[in-house]
Amino acid sequence: MDTVSRGWSPPRARWRVRLRRALFFGLTLALGLCATALLLDVLHVNGLSVVEFVGLLLFFGLFAWIAGALWTAIAGFIIRLVGGDPAGLDASEVDGRALRTRVAITMPVYNEDTARVESGLTAIWVSLQQYPEQQAFDLYILSDTTDADIAAAEEAMWQRFVTRHSAAGRAFYRRRTDRSEHKAGNIGEFVRTFGPQYECMIVLDADSVMSGAALVTLARLMEAHPEIGILQSLPLPAGRETLFGRFIQFGSRLQSPMLTSGLAFWQLGESNYWGHNAIIRVRPFARYCGLPHLKGGPPFGGTILSHDFVEAAFMRRAGYEVRQLPELMGSWEEVPANILDYAARDRRWTAGNLQHTRVMGFPGLHPLSRVHLLTGIVSYVSSPMWLALLLLSSILSVIASGKKPQYFLSGLHSLPHWPQFRTGETAALLWLTLAVLLLPKVLGAILAIRDRDLRRQFGGAGRLWASLFAEQLFSMLLAPTMMMFHSTFVIQALLGKRVSWNAQARSDRGVTLSEAFSRQKWQLAFGVVWGAVMLRYAPQFFWWLSPVLAGLLCGVWLTAWTSRADVGQRARRWGLFLIPEETEPPPELVMATAPERIEAAR
Repeated sequence: MDTVSRGWSPPRARWRVRLRRALFFGLTLALGLCATALLLDVLHVNGLSVVEFVGLLLFFGLFAWIAGALWTAIAGFIIRLVGGDPAGLDASEVDGRALRTRVAITMPVYNEDTARVESGLTAIWVSLQQYPEQQAFDLYILSDTTDADIAAAEEAMWQRFVTRHSAAGRAFYRRRTDRSEHKAGNIGEFVRTFGPQYECMIVLDADSVMSGAALVTLARLMEAHPEIGILQSLPLPAGRETLFGRFIQFGSRLQSPMLTSGLAFWQLGESNYWGHNAIIRVRPFARYCGLPHLKGGPPFGGTILSHDFVEAAFMRRAGYEVRQLPELMGSWEEVPANILDYAARDRRWTAGNLQHTRVMGFPGLHPLSRVHLLTGIVSYVSSPMWLALLLLSSILSVIASGKKPQYFLSGLHSLPHWPQFRTGETAALLWLTLAVLLLPKVLGAILAIRDRDLRRQFGGAGRLWASLFAEQLFSMLLAPTMMMFHSTFVIQALLGKRVSWNAQARSDRGVTLSEAFSRQKWQLAFGVVWGAVMLRYAPQFFWWLSPVLAGLLCGVWLTAWTSRADVGQRARRWGLFLIPEETEPPPELVMATAPERIEAAR
């Protein structure tokens, strides 16, 4: 599709786009090569074995991965510091613009807590009614629910909603009997059946909440920019009370605006779609974004599980831009309440992203769309890569510890051969790795602290730094657990194990020690054996490995303890892990998270 021939605005200056992407990918590659060169110097001094070379390749892949996150954070930090990206969308440009576009708000549900769905929809609808443009919006509850009792409760909830909000002819409920292709099929059926009535649709998840201002702004921007096919808002996490949920939402709330601004800097019109809290142009979506059924069985065949990345790639292939709007406030979601539910969600995403290896070869895709698909794959494959690197390092350390130094080589050598150590290069590599891992979090904290209102909403500078330190400690201990979960998921997917499609747990569910032990006992056993072997045969490397071993050994207890809502509430009383949505809660979140207040708001 030729956007210029359709009478749209001329394309962006391509040289600026190429410059940005050359800068991003060039700096990422350069930093990865720099770190790998340091490691090569350390390894090569006493001879480089085949096993060490394999480890070197793994290290380069992993370091380039985290280097990309660093440069994304730096780009986002600069953009936030200077007040915006001149090549990005400016939401203020459409303030006061008359809205003629008809928009459908769609919420797919699947065996959800009906009370939670009703409170979220009520919060969205009540907020939207404050704007004259509310007449342009209709609401659709799209049910794939299999439980008959929940389905009956959904229909009663819809009828109650229509009555209380005088929404006859504006709010609709549809329950599918053919539940093929899960959420993507649910949205696809809506597009085929009701889509022709609307120019755009806003896709939500069952835990999504959006303000009326955000909805109206998205619709106005789509009307002002017909070249955009998908416009993704930034859903900020809120609403969790468990300690785990508070850890996750604090870290995400602190860094996501900066990181998303960095992503938008180099992605521009070839950005991505995250499956919810986004507005989509219906006609091109219906025409170009239908999902194929991949030949063969799992892990690479069958119904596409992670549909959003693929739909964004197809929309871009059709000539429409896919954009992000990181500056827009008023878009929220919830995160899983505990480590086990967090991992269960990732299991389906792991299988879905591995399927993208087949999609990457589809003809006509934009190169950056292929990069998005690749990054989705690497985000999960990086865990077995990390595990393989650690195991290779452990094996090499055990072998090295069992060797006696050979000071005199065979042949005529008058001087002894002394083993060499690159302590300077080793220290430089360690500090470089720490800087790459920690700097994004520090930059996010700096942005929050320099803004007086935002600093206060995070609890003040002191509490923010204390929260950041505790969150970093938790992240370090959680990383080995997630490495083992993701590695297991990748192996199971490659072995063809099917992934079940269950309703997500969205409550502040606690986990008992018994349940945690049942799910993580093999991780604990692996950590015990691994640590014992290293302590016995390579005690020096044991201490380098101790952060990983600590995460595996305390994983069961950490899962149970961090799933407790009372511990999370205590941290909140102490002013730890606060987010702006708690210190100054928007009315939409107050209504969505406190159903008992809905009646008073009507």
